[in-house]
Amino acid sequence: AEKKEKEKIFPNKSLLLAACAACIGGTFQYGYNISIINAPTKSVQNFINQTWLERFKSDIPEQALTLLWSTIVSIFTLGGFIGASVDFTHFYSVCCRKGALLINNVFAIVAALLMGLSYPTGLFELLIIGRLFTGINAGIGICVQPLYLGEIAPTALRGAMAMGTSIFITGGILTGQVIGLNELLGKEEYWPLLLSTTCIPAVMQLLSLPWFPESPRFLLIDKGDNEGCNNALKQLHGEESCDSEREDMERERIIAAGVQAKKPWELFSDRSLSWQLLTILLLNSAQQLNGINAIYFYANYVFQQSGIPDDKIPYAAVGTGACECITGMLIESLGRKVLIIGGYTLMSICCILFTLSLTFQDISPIVPYLSMACVFAFILSFGLGPGGVTNILNTELFTQTARPAAYMIAGSVNWFSFFFIGMLFPFIQYCFLVFLVVCCLVVIYIILVVPETKNKTFLEIHNEFQSRGKRKASSADGPRATLLSTPL
Repeated sequence: AEKKEKEKIFPNKSLLLAACAACIGGTFQYGYNISIINAPTKSVQNFINQTWLERFKSDIPEQALTLLWSTIVSIFTLGGFIGASVDFTHFYSVCCRKGALLINNVFAIVAALLMGLSYPTGLFELLIIGRLFTGINAGIGICVQPLYLGEIAPTALRGAMAMGTSIFITGGILTGQVIGLNELLGKEEYWPLLLSTTCIPAVMQLLSLPWFPESPRFLLIDKGDNEGCNNALKQLHGEESCDSEREDMERERIIAAGVQAKKPWELFSDRSLSWQLLTILLLNSAQQLNGINAIYFYANYVFQQSGIPDDKIPYAAVGTGACECITGMLIESLGRKVLIIGGYTLMSICCILFTLSLTFQDISPIVPYLSMACVFAFILSFGLGPGGVTNILNTELFTQTARPAAYMIAGSVNWFSFFFIGMLFPFIQYCFLVFLVVCCLVVIYIILVVPETKNKTFLEIHNEFQSRGKRKASSADGPRATLLSTPL
């Protein structure tokens, strides 16, 4: 019994390494490319001005420079939206989960090449194209990698393994902040090399991920490959632990027999999935609209007001990336529902305190330090709740035939919300009161609608939503609900 409990707590070494191989070229790239662009801001703007001067024999107008720099930064989100909007149901049937991750690295390598060549060729347009490709890479990665992790993990460890998504995003942000310091690649002459480092995680994944198997759930349910599924389970879970997972997959395969993978638009017309779909739409939009990006935007200003010297602010910013990394260990000990409710509740409190501290910034010398405390508390709360749990729920709320389409919808909503908040944020007055409303609404919805999913199989979670649907839907929906209510 003690040995079984230990296996439940600690994943098989092969499973852990497979998760790391998937994450390093997946969500790590997302976090890395968000933060890496901040360090060379002045250097890239000087390069654009110099190139413009050589072409047109005059300095670039300030508005044109701002527009070009904004385009370089924000086109990343457009690329992410394009990547997340790929027709996964077809893409996966051809490439599978692992294959999609490996092919996705082509975008990162091409992007690194384009951005690295922009300076020697004198073409700042290559930076725009390169950032678009990094966005596409991140958009595909942030959808495929959590799906792969959710399917290779045993039920008891699904939350802990899926936290790799959040941990590697924050690890990517932190790594980008550290590499962008002056002591490393933050000096002006190094900026082409700095932006080209996006190829390193891609190469690391290309060298490591092929050693690990495809998702056993995909092999059995989608491909009908019994032998491949058994081999994958043995490698990832060990000989002793694979039988119970295989039984769960068999039950899901029986129910999914003859059912084609759903297209994204089919989820909207399937009333048996309406609560799950509404949940991921709300959580993925709230993940961007809850104020986390505004906190990162305000961080440097807050540190400056707190008396931190300008040359030390980048090191304080590294602290914001580091503090989010430490929250990833609580997901399996506390459960999804408790964490996401707790995270959004704490963020609501921080929104109130941050609004007050910014409003009364000059009343007392202590107030700026309260603002600084709010920055770290908000980031920790985000990592504790929405930063980690949202991606896990994207996996857990759907069965095999609907999951790829659900990830496409979730990813598209997430990236669109990212772009939306980036465009509107500068114009929002008292923005943290808006974020307060978003956080409070999510807390109320989670309490009323979303069940705890910890240690439950995908079918058990689906049946809980089906039970809710049967209680609320008309009798016309009865036969469809009964299908997945078969006793396990």
